[in-house]
Amino acid sequence: MESLLNKYEITRGNKLTKGFSIFTVFFIIFLISTPWWLGRADIRKITEFLYILSIAQMWNLLAGYGGLLSVGQQLFVGIGAYCLVIFAYKLGMDPFMVIPLAGLVSLMVAFLVSKVAFRLKGAYFAVGTWVLAETFRLLFSNVSWLGGGSGLSITNTMRGIPTWWRESLTLWIAVILGIGSVLLVTYILRSKYGTALTAVRDSEVASESLGINVYKVKLRVYLIAAFVTGMAGALIFITKLRVSPEAAFSIEWTAMMFFIVVIGGIGTIEGPIIGTLVYITMRETMSGLGTWYLVILGVFTIIIMIKAPKGLWGLIKERFNIHLFAVKRHVKKKE
Repeated sequence: MESLLNKYEITRGNKLTKGFSIFTVFFIIFLISTPWWLGRADIRKITEFLYILSIAQMWNLLAGYGGLLSVGQQLFVGIGAYCLVIFAYKLGMDPFMVIPLAGLVSLMVAFLVSKVAFRLKGAYFAVGTWVLAETFRLLFSNVSWLGGGSGLSITNTMRGIPTWWRESLTLWIAVILGIGSVLLVTYILRSKYGTALTAVRDSEVASESLGINVYKVKLRVYLIAAFVTGMAGALIFITKLRVSPEAAFSIEWTAMMFFIVVIGGIGTIEGPIIGTLVYITMRETMSGLGTWYLVILGVFTIIIMIKAPKGLWGLIKERFNIHLFAVKRHVKKKE
């Protein structure tokens, strides 16, 4: 036994993952520098890519790694949006300072609604999360102080902030959320908690028999996803400058997360990155097709689910056996 242990070792990464880590550092520097040399339209597209990536990664963490198939993540996008209305528009706070506060409020709301949602299992949990999101949408629609059903413009919250600084800060916060969500998921999966999370996803009964507190594991991932999604929701509506219940609590947010994760590859860190690129590319190239654009997205999703259940990244991984993130352990012969 000792001779075998001396011959082999457990490793996580390889030359590719180390090289990708170096690339990520330079890519972050590239993104941070873009306001000084890139046009406003391109900066907005990069910002959009990053905040979409952040909410897609959180849905992937929740459903792909935690086994919690939520159809109500738009709840936290909406909470983040209305934090802007309450704290920035009504109370006069700096809108960019509201973003972390939106995350904290979303986390508290998630803790409260989990008392109801976690009583449900499987498909009932999915439907229950959607019902909770709709309940909040109707609630905010009937509060006239917050604009009622028609919503209100929050353009005044940006007064006194120069355009360059506003767009640069929006981009830099999007970098923190987008790249940060990827690093957060990587950190979680490398930790003991990540091992417990995937164990709960695979079998709650077996996890409990090994001493894992299933409820706490599920609650923690739900709160993490809500926290990041809430911050992303606030950032999203800083770029839109108008908040309404229909837009903030739209199920289209969760539908977009679902499309991105399924297309890219659910249960992989790389999947949402690929899926976000595909989603934005398809939307930009087919936006002129009207409702047919949505039909094509739906058909494309169905084809991927049938022909490539593990998503586009799953095809790449099976073909070339590559990993960009050092998450899984591998047995390697010592040199």
